[in-house]
Amino acid sequence: MYDITALGEILIDFTYQGENGDGQKLFAQNPGGAPANALTAASRLGASCAFLGKAGDDMHGRFLKETLIKEKIHTGGFLLDPNFFTTLAFVALTPEGERSFSFARKPGADTQLSREELSPDVLKHTKIFHVGSLSLTDEPARGTTMYAVQTARENGSLISYDPNYRASLWRSEEDAKEQMRSLIPYVDIMKISDEETGLLTDFEEPEQAADFLCSQGVKLVVVTLGAKGAYVANREGGIVVPGYKSQVVDTTGAGDSFWGGFLYQICQFGKRPEELSLQEACEAARFANAVASLCVERRGAIPAMPFMEEVLKRLG
Repeated sequence: MYDITALGEILIDFTYQGENGDGQKLFAQNPGGAPANALTAASRLGASCAFLGKAGDDMHGRFLKETLIKEKIHTGGFLLDPNFFTTLAFVALTPEGERSFSFARKPGADTQLSREELSPDVLKHTKIFHVGSLSLTDEPARGTTMYAVQTARENGSLISYDPNYRASLWRSEEDAKEQMRSLIPYVDIMKISDEETGLLTDFEEPEQAADFLCSQGVKLVVVTLGAKGAYVANREGGIVVPGYKSQVVDTTGAGDSFWGGFLYQICQFGKRPEELSLQEACEAARFANAVASLCVERRGAIPAMPFMEEVLKRLG
């Protein structure tokens, strides 16, 4: 039985590192992809984790598989396909650590995962099954994601969802809204950022967006607020959990690190999300805020995920 299984994209983040003496831009190869990032954060904290997905059978795909193995994540359901290239994301950073993206994904191997390639044993033996939204952009990964969510749910898994909007990967904003919202009826625990509230609901304000998602059947909703922390809501209401001060270097993977920490805490409680009090949910968010505050102080996504000793020190 795995604590957390994630399905979705795993890719290479080429992160801008400045220029060489000839004025040429330099990029560092970092393993990334939101579901894989969150899974790594949880694994480094002590959770038992598995990944389901696909990359190319190329230098990047093999590097990603080696990375997951190093992070003690089960890779029996992670395939390397010689017919497609591993997705690449080129990440530019502002002096404040904010990002912009350019993707090489036409198609990327992560979009080509079929339901026949899923590991049934993993789907049947996981406490939390987590997905993002980039696997919903194209078939066959879109149908595979829906099938996997329904299968895991039927086998008793909690369904976790963290939409991750990247405009350039969708045909239109309307298409993104339709597909990203299609998963909500199946979800138990959900995270959105304060920049995504209008995409996932018809409300911009975090409180209204969270209330709407709860009314749609989501048991526990978290809206991340950047440096301000996170708004946590369930049947009892909602509250803002303040964040921690950080020396921000790179925000890549910040939300994913938060969610990995949050899901780890949910596993530790050992309760269904509808059984958690708002106070317990806020304790999980406080822990997750500490995880994210450490992640943004380093470059990259997976390499930046902190270990438990660091998180406990940040918590004080």
